[in-house]
Amino acid sequence: MDYQAANDLLKDRVILVTGAGDGIGRQAALTYASHGAVVILLGKTVSKLEQTYDLIVAANGPEPAIVPLDMQGATEQHYIDMATTIEEQFGRLDGVLLNAGMLGVLSPFEQIDLASWETVMKVNVTAQMMMTKPLLSLLRKADDAALIFTSSGVGKKGRAYWGSYAVSKFATEGMMQILADELSNTNVRVNAINPGATRTSMRSTAYPGEDANKLKTPAEIMPTYLYLMGPDSQDVRGQSVDAQPK
Repeated sequence: MDYQAANDLLKDRVILVTGAGDGIGRQAALTYASHGAVVILLGKTVSKLEQTYDLIVAANGPEPAIVPLDMQGATEQHYIDMATTIEEQFGRLDGVLLNAGMLGVLSPFEQIDLASWETVMKVNVTAQMMMTKPLLSLLRKADDAALIFTSSGVGKKGRAYWGSYAVSKFATEGMMQILADELSNTNVRVNAINPGATRTSMRSTAYPGEDANKLKTPAEIMPTYLYLMGPDSQDVRGQSVDAQPK
């Protein structure tokens, strides 16, 4: 997407980013902070979140907050308590980027391991639902709020051997569409981003023989993340947007 965001696009907005410790999540957190947002960094590895925190502070961004949470093990009460803490500290949420996800194991369908399947569904689908539910009331308190899910090309057209991950992303697309419809007459707009082939650790796991230098970096796909999080996309709802349209 060719989008030039204003430097203060997200000034004073409070934005939660999941999977903020590395990859696309870290870059999104840095990018949102550089455009004025107070970013809440969520992830399971505190040391990685602290690195993102330090990078934001070093760049003179607004001081972020850290929320350590393992989406594989968290219960519904954990998310309710998290939402309560955010409300007490910030009073609202202006945006949520649901970026964290798990690839699982690529294999023929008949060889899918049930434990791996259930873990992928827990992180990529059930945890997203459990987290979103209590956050909706905080998003409704903002004048202009954005909720962004993370999709995938294999969540739009199934592909051999992508099994549990692809099914989880089809579910993500459905969850996004349901919420977008339910919230169509509110201040909360709901969309999804398909980042496409990007230079991340998840991509290298899925394609170990690929030349990563030929892929776009997370920084290069940030225009789409800025556009859908900021006020310029107020009329965009229920869309699954490709960060790297073919």
